[in-house]
Amino acid sequence: MIILKKILVTIFLLLLTITLFGQVTEKEKEFRTVKADSTKGWEKGGIIMINFGQTSLTNWAAGGENSATENGLFNFFANYKNGSLRWDNNISLGYGIIHQGSLSRKSDDKIDLSTKLAKQASKSWYYAALLNFKTQFAPGYNYPNDSIKISNFLAPAYLVIALGMDYRPKKYLSVFISPLSGRFTLVNDQKLADAGAFGVDPAEYSGSVKIKDGKKMREEFGGYIKVAFQKDIMTNVNLSSKLEAFSNYLKNPQNIAINWEMLLSLKVNKYIGASVATQLVYDDAVKYKNKGPRTQFKEILGIGFSYKF
Repeated sequence: MIILKKILVTIFLLLLTITLFGQVTEKEKEFRTVKADSTKGWEKGGIIMINFGQTSLTNWAAGGENSATENGLFNFFANYKNGSLRWDNNISLGYGIIHQGSLSRKSDDKIDLSTKLAKQASKSWYYAALLNFKTQFAPGYNYPNDSIKISNFLAPAYLVIALGMDYRPKKYLSVFISPLSGRFTLVNDQKLADAGAFGVDPAEYSGSVKIKDGKKMREEFGGYIKVAFQKDIMTNVNLSSKLEAFSNYLKNPQNIAINWEMLLSLKVNKYIGASVATQLVYDDAVKYKNKGPRTQFKEILGIGFSYKF
């Protein structure tokens, strides 16, 4: 827990420092744009999106229910290059709520922090070390039953530490390959840990008496691949995609954990935009409603405030 807090604080201070960095003249901006891939210095940017939706019904004979949705997304990167040394940092936050009648439920919830330090080995290859941390902000429930909690802040949380090679044939594409990586699953909620949620060892019982708490940590050692792509595919249209795959050498290495995220953002004008975000997840250790692992898929379509910087 102390290590995770230090990681979060360090990355937060780094991003705050970069955000407060002074403005430059138009000529300096042009020079940095042209030379960003060959000179030293920081390159940074991101997008903020806040989307809304509403359905309002009054005396509607065909039936229905009032509803409203709010969804927010923040994505920021800060990359540093000095000669053969690169340091890439990214933070991605998302949260959404659906209001339907008198009920409110979350529709999106993620915290994703990533940092990668690399040293150039050849034209397109780098020796690299990567750290990635994922969790969520708020509890999740087994809807429609909102009394059964199935997730929480730091339950689960995933930490990946990996050493390997980073292939960067283009500025917008990175393929990180690690044969030596550790993946740690944290379930910092004792009730969920006792139930063996997210693959941790469950509690042990003698009859109805618990004799041993469930483990809050699951350690895995294996191979890890991360493919990242981000590019303006046409005017005012940006595609960002990230695919992660992990194989546990110690148990069922053929059951590869997959996390694939994609964000397509469309800019109408300076402050209005639309986005489509998808996420596909498969993890053999995660059971769906105690029925076994399932392929998970999420899609969010939104139109609203958008600011790219």
